[in-house]
Amino acid sequence: MSATLPVTAPPAVRRSATWWVGVAIFLVACNLRPAVVAVSPLLEQIRAAAGLSATAAGVLTALPVLCFGLLAPFAPRLARRFGIERSLLAALVILCAGFALRLIASPVALFAGTVLVGGAIAIGNVLLPGLIKRDFAHRAGLMTGLYTMAISAGGALAAGVTVPVARAAGLDWRGALGLWGLFAAAALLVWLTQLRRDDHRITTGGSATGLWRDPLAWQVTVFMGLQSLSFYAAVAWLPTLFVERGADPSTAGWMLALASFVGIASSLLTPMLADRMRRQSGLVLAVTAVTAAGLVGVITVPGAEWVSMAVLGLGQGAAISVALTLIVLRAPDGAHASQLSGMAQSVGYVVAAAGPFAVGALHDLTGAWTVPLVVLALLLVPQGAVGAAAGRDRLVGRQQADGAGTGQLEN
Repeated sequence: MSATLPVTAPPAVRRSATWWVGVAIFLVACNLRPAVVAVSPLLEQIRAAAGLSATAAGVLTALPVLCFGLLAPFAPRLARRFGIERSLLAALVILCAGFALRLIASPVALFAGTVLVGGAIAIGNVLLPGLIKRDFAHRAGLMTGLYTMAISAGGALAAGVTVPVARAAGLDWRGALGLWGLFAAAALLVWLTQLRRDDHRITTGGSATGLWRDPLAWQVTVFMGLQSLSFYAAVAWLPTLFVERGADPSTAGWMLALASFVGIASSLLTPMLADRMRRQSGLVLAVTAVTAAGLVGVITVPGAEWVSMAVLGLGQGAAISVALTLIVLRAPDGAHASQLSGMAQSVGYVVAAAGPFAVGALHDLTGAWTVPLVVLALLLVPQGAVGAAAGRDRLVGRQQADGAGTGQLEN
């Protein structure tokens, strides 16, 4: 697959990298999860209305994540032809269209709209890290932290307020999902101000096949996939588990929101901490251990879900921020960051899409939640191992014999 890489921004672009650019990036990042996460607290209502089995509902929740992976390779191609800013604008337009399509009272429209929002988010997932590396290389840790914090904040709001707001407004589940389209429209309006900055294109660098043969790139990619699998499987099914244990759907949604809110702090601080380390291996292992503690708590301590979800959120929020930070730290420049981002997210999210589907299928097969959750916990072992390897002080796209220096960024 040919590479389509962002070159270093020209001086005019670098001078325009102001606080307003950061605000625009933050708002776009806030919209990279609500379209997916808001489905979880409404899943039982959706299943009842659409007549979906647990396996079919698992497909619905896995579908956008699968789109993240399958459509991610197209994002750099769009950026090469139209520029990063215009490509992100197109993604926001598609996202709004997906929300609108899901308002139609049809299972086909529900799944089709889900494909659209998944495709839109795939573009944002890939291009925002490259944009940060291009325009904020001197503040990569801070900006990556704000970016991942925005992702967590968007997910937290979607998990926590979707059901209460829908009830207060007298909306059904379609209207509840549609409300988040207004949030996406607001981000679209703000992003329109960025089009004047897009006076250059991504140019073709070397061949992307170099990274596809790079062991370090694969380590970053597999870590991205496994931590995403854990996150999306938990987001998709833990509220349903809590409802089956007797919780109100709104309460179950707030339990999920708690995990996301706790993850906001860890997703902000972890990249700044990682940016100051030569090696991130120990940090990866610590983050994975915290995630394991939260998941084991959910499995083994019924009645303590609030505590377990807080711990789980702390670990998962840190895990996604570490994964995205490794993309930046393991890349020697913005070109390789975009290339590695496309690879890690295309393969990683295809792996992650198996999570919600597999958990739903295992629940249908066993009639209980213990087996699928234990499988999720066991997958944290390879996640920690491959993440520790990705955390070593090396750079992708370079032969180890040439002494390619540190993965740290200039502060």
